Order: sequence, then structure tokens, then C-alpha cells
Amino acid sequence: MLTWVNGELLDESAATVSVFDHGLTVGDGVFETAKVVDGVPFALSRHIARLGRSAAGLGLPAPDEAEVRKACAEVVEQTRGAGLHRLRITYTGGVSPLGSQRGDARPTLIVAVAPADEMPPATAVAVVPWPRNERGALTGLKSTSYGENVVALARARDLGASEALFADTRGRLSEGTGSNVFVVMDGQVLTPSLDAGCLAGVTRALVLEWTEAVEADLELDVLERADEIFLTSSTRDVQAVDAVLFDDRRRDLAPGPVTARIAQTFAERSRADLDP
Repeated sequence: MLTWVNGELLDESAATVSVFDHGLTVGDGVFETAKVVDGVPFALSRHIARLGRSAAGLGLPAPDEAEVRKACAEVVEQTRGAGLHRLRITYTGGVSPLGSQRGDARPTLIVAVAPADEMPPATAVAVVPWPRNERGALTGLKSTSYGENVVALARARDLGASEALFADTRGRLSEGTGSNVFVVMDGQVLTPSLDAGCLAGVTRALVLEWTEAVEADLELDVLERADEIFLTSSTRDVQAVDAVLFDDRRRDLAPGPVTARIAQTFAERSRADLDP
């Protein structure tokens, strides 16, 4: 597949960055992942807007929106008629000294695409013991500094789950490694507020706009009491949770009618408007 690197479309074998790129050496970068169906990315405007917000939060120069859109268009063109793909936009601090301080080079922009598998309708999640810091410097930014998520997801997979869930430092439910979480309690559809340190997910925002779901402060033990639980992300859309794994026990729960209705609403609305 062809990949965009700093203004050039290159074969993936030639798509390289400097070993001194700050995104590689210290994780100084931001990114977005969007779903692509038959060559059309979903909600691209929202993803590009969040890329800009994340870059500002990290102190990076604002990405050139026209260049990002051009790069995305040229990269996804090769996926037309080819089914489901994952589009990745990465924007880093560029070539810099070997340390935390940035250099004077322009930022690096990479846009890549790869085939993606359909997600199953339901999955298991695992609660991990490490808190999400809702007061951290990177809170709410989609940063490439993903080591914490890599460790948490590896633990979840060891337990037999496809996603890990974090509490924040106050014991409130926060988010997954790459997803937002919703619960259904007595007919109410609730998701952690951004105050709990979760990312303002694109799919999360659309579910809040298109359904009756609302934000709330939720204690972690809501996972033991909720009638239904589901995840949202750009690659999962709306995915039911059929098991919650704790260190010493497992809670099985059947995907419920509220989750099914919200998943159907999301599917219908997203098909009708590819850039909501």
C-alpha cells in the first residue's frame, strides 16, 4: 500500500522517517484513526479537528488541514471498492535532539492505510489495576505515547478480553485503551464524563448526539451492576460487552436491547451521513 510521508506518496517499503524523529524517540506526536469503507473515510472532519486540538495541547504547530485532507484523499483512493480499512494519521514533533526538547525541524506528517477486520458484535473486557490520570499533561489528547495502553491491553488479552478498562485516580470509570465505555442502568444510557480523563471519542460524541445517552460520574463498580455495557470507537462502532473480567472473577452478561437499538441507530445514521 502507498503511504504519505511529508508530502510524498511512497510504497510502504520506502515509507520511512528519521531515527531522530521525536515521535519515535520520545513519543512526541498525536494521531487519529478513522474507519474507511470502500474508499470513503467516516467522520473525517471530526478526526482532523481533533488532530488539531491534540497538536495544540502538545504544543505542536497546527497541522495544515488542506495538506492532511489531500494526504488522506490520495491514500484512501487505493482502497476504493476494497471493503473495510483503517486510516491512520500521525503528526509528530519531527527531527529533534535525542532528548525531550524539540528541535527546529518541521513536524512529520504520515498518513497510512491498512485492511481491517469486521469487529464481532460482542466482546469481553478486563478491568486493569492501573489508573488513568485525569489530571495529567496528556489527558484528553490522542497522543502517540501509548505505552500505558500497550501494557494494559496485553494484560486484558492474557485474561481473554479484547479491551482493557481503566478507572481514574479517584476510582471512577474512565475509558478503554482505544475505546469509550457506556453502561445502561435502569433504562438510562450513561458514559463517563470527560472529567474522568477519558478521550473525547468521535463515536462517543455521535452516540451522545444521536441517542438519549448522557454523561455522568460513574464509580468503577458500575461494571458489576449495569444491565448492559457497550464500547464505542472508530473501529468498533457500537460493540456490546458480554463479559467483564476482574482479577479474581468474571461477570457474564447478555447483550441487551438498548445496546442493539443504539448500534442500529448508529449504523443507520452513519450510512446516511459519512461526514457528520
